Amino acid sequence: MSPEIVRLMLEALGQTLYMVAAAGLTGTALGLPLGVFLATSGRGELFQAVALNRALGLVVNATRSTPFIILVVAIIPFTRLVAGTSIGTTAAIVPLTVAATPFIARIIEAAIREVDPGLIEASRAMGATPLQIVRKVLLPEALPAIVLGLTLTAVSLIGYSAMVGAVGGGGLGDLGIRFGYQRFMPEVMAAVVLVLIALVQAVQSLGDRIARRVNKRLRDA
Repeated sequence: MSPEIVRLMLEALGQTLYMVAAAGLTGTALGLPLGVFLATSGRGELFQAVALNRALGLVVNATRSTPFIILVVAIIPFTRLVAGTSIGTTAAIVPLTVAATPFIARIIEAAIREVDPGLIEASRAMGATPLQIVRKVLLPEALPAIVLGLTLTAVSLIGYSAMVGAVGGGGLGDLGIRFGYQRFMPEVMAAVVLVLIALVQAVQSLGDRIARRVNKRLRDA
């Protein structure tokens, strides 16, 4: 490949990392409290609010069931409202975050529901408040599963970031479409695929390593 293509490849990789990191961090900031609430607001649970739990569950399920490429188009007015434009790398973060937030929320909910209920009852018996139970029991115990879930989310966001290239979102997907497909340069397409595979492998390996380390610390404690 020419030096110009290599330069474009590095620039596209930077855009992809920027989109994934920004959407992942924002989605986690929004999805973590939402997931905790979904896991603890059922009937007889720490923050009982059955009607709100069901309403939020419906919204989360509706967002998760919408194909990502349709979601990108459907929320263009919202993207313009937030980012000022619907085209470009920064604008692509909005639909990526919207897609990531309910996904992360369900991951957090599932991880918390796997915690032994006996730990919750023991904490209640010792006079712990609901917030203390969440902060000192539920989240620490669920942390390895949460880390693995967030790793899965990051891998999914890498795939989604390639898809937003089809609608002018930038990144490796955009480079592959503009040069690999539209300009008939199969070597560029192959290079994009290889970089995406390497990126996914790196993220998955890092997430697995962190989950093992966190799990070991919990056992040692």
